[in-house]
Amino acid sequence: MPRRIALVASLVTLALALHARPRTAHAQSADAPTRLGASGWRAPSGGADASRYGTASPMPITPTPNQVAPAQALPAAAPLPATTRAQVTKGTGTLPNESGQVWREYDITPYTLRNTATANPEQAIVDWILRETGYEAWHSTPVGLLSADRKVLRVYHTQQMQAVVAEIVDRFVSAPAQNHGFGLRIITLKNPNWRVRALPLMTPIPVESPGVQGWIMAREDAALLINEFRRRTDYREQTTPNQMVLNGQSQVINTMRPITYTKGIILNQQVWPGYQPDMGQLEEGFTLEFSPLLSTDGRTTDAVIKLRLAQVERMIAVQLEAPSTVAQNQRAEVQVPQLTMIQLHERFRWPTDHVLLLSMGVVATPGPEKPNPVMDVLPLPKSAPRADALLMVESTGTVSQAAPPPTGQVAVPQTASLPERTFHGRY
Repeated sequence: MPRRIALVASLVTLALALHARPRTAHAQSADAPTRLGASGWRAPSGGADASRYGTASPMPITPTPNQVAPAQALPAAAPLPATTRAQVTKGTGTLPNESGQVWREYDITPYTLRNTATANPEQAIVDWILRETGYEAWHSTPVGLLSADRKVLRVYHTQQMQAVVAEIVDRFVSAPAQNHGFGLRIITLKNPNWRVRALPLMTPIPVESPGVQGWIMAREDAALLINEFRRRTDYREQTTPNQMVLNGQSQVINTMRPITYTKGIILNQQVWPGYQPDMGQLEEGFTLEFSPLLSTDGRTTDAVIKLRLAQVERMIAVQLEAPSTVAQNQRAEVQVPQLTMIQLHERFRWPTDHVLLLSMGVVATPGPEKPNPVMDVLPLPKSAPRADALLMVESTGTVSQAAPPPTGQVAVPQTASLPERTFHGRY
């Protein structure tokens, strides 16, 4: 019996020792499950035993230097959202007329045929209709339509709106007003004390633009005022003599001139001295757009005036650090412009037999000053020039025309000074 107990104990000890021995790499490779990149674990035989490993997330394995990391599967792409579209129908096939809208077609050839200097003369009629009726009236209720070509203006709207449109079209196609002209003067005076003697001759009118004043005066008083201006040493007229604009057309006077300056630097070690200047450009001067329109009886004039005046008072120098491989403490100078800008965009109405006078106030001069041989040579600090800028508009009446052209040709209105008439912008 003792010998049997000792034999059993030896067998148990041997079994425990064998169980505790580390398994070889070959045995481990044979018994361990095969790992897949992102699809969990499975048995090497793929049999029934594979189900017991489930789809649990695998433990990360760090590859040895001679091994390649297992490829990881890309995550599934999110589904694209469904495309949404507004519900669209063919409608009833007819224009809505719940508010009594009617269709009208206006013949505008009497105006477009004589206006040969503009690419799209019909656009001026559309713009004046939008100014008179408002932009929203054609893009809200009731449903409206406004379209034009060189021959016909098509309008779909209420009877009240058709009456307004008809009045505007009549002002363009009116024969008595087709050759009516307006003269423009842009005047600068350094001292605004001209008002002392001129105010009794003028009647003020309301002006919405801040800093701008407006008056009307008789033609005789306007002629006296011009003669008084010419006696002053600070008087200067910025426009050419006999600057003429025909009724229903637009005139743009542009004296803008470019000014180039260094607005920044671009570091570049491939060029000397290690940076490149970043150049900018400004425009200095004034731009005036004038669009007049006579009433059907010729007694009053409506005009849209757009004026933009800009002046560079000075350039403020700023030193920027621009280190390079040669000079670590190198600096570069850039310029920051100090600007003065004035803008006016307003509509005026005044009697045709009167003269309209507008003052922008003491602002930057719209043009270069006259050279002063004494002051220019003195080393004195000079500030940006200032002046009281005046705009004078006067009706010149009917402009004479040349002899009628041969049959089949279109006559071009002849004026004392026929400038290029173009339309820039809409409002």
